[in-house]
Amino acid sequence: MPSINQLSATATVAAGDLLALWSTANGDTRKVSLSVVAAYIQTLLTANSGFITQYSAPAATGFSVTIDPVTDGGSVRLLLTPIAGYAAGTIVLPALAECQDGQELLVSTTQAVTTLTVSGNGATVVGAPTTLAANAFFRLQFDGVLNTWYRVG
Repeated sequence: MPSINQLSATATVAAGDLLALWSTANGDTRKVSLSVVAAYIQTLLTANSGFITQYSAPAATGFSVTIDPVTDGGSVRLLLTPIAGYAAGTIVLPALAECQDGQELLVSTTQAVTTLTVSGNGATVVGAPTTLAANAFFRLQFDGVLNTWYRVG
């Protein structure tokens, strides 16, 4: 059997092309199609969308919710379920030293917040909403070069 360096090269691949791999489960070399590898990689990329869910159910106006830091650079989905619509509330982002480039925050609310403050906690925040309607949402993403959270949705 030729070694991998003795095989001819190709510049294009198709889903049905085969790759060699060592199967630890079977203890031998096996073949696998690129379509199977692609499907496996896709499950790794989309599992839970990379978001960790945080819950908060404020019971009064003037509430403050602090987003927990995520040590592995993961993103946070905040499900805000106030008991009623409130005149004011604050969302405090993780401290600047705990933010990681590309990290995202997705906020969804079930009730209106008339005056919303998004505190950067040491970072700059650009484009954050100042009010939320019932069933509204927004998304921020952190840029580590500029130390800034930008609204991206």
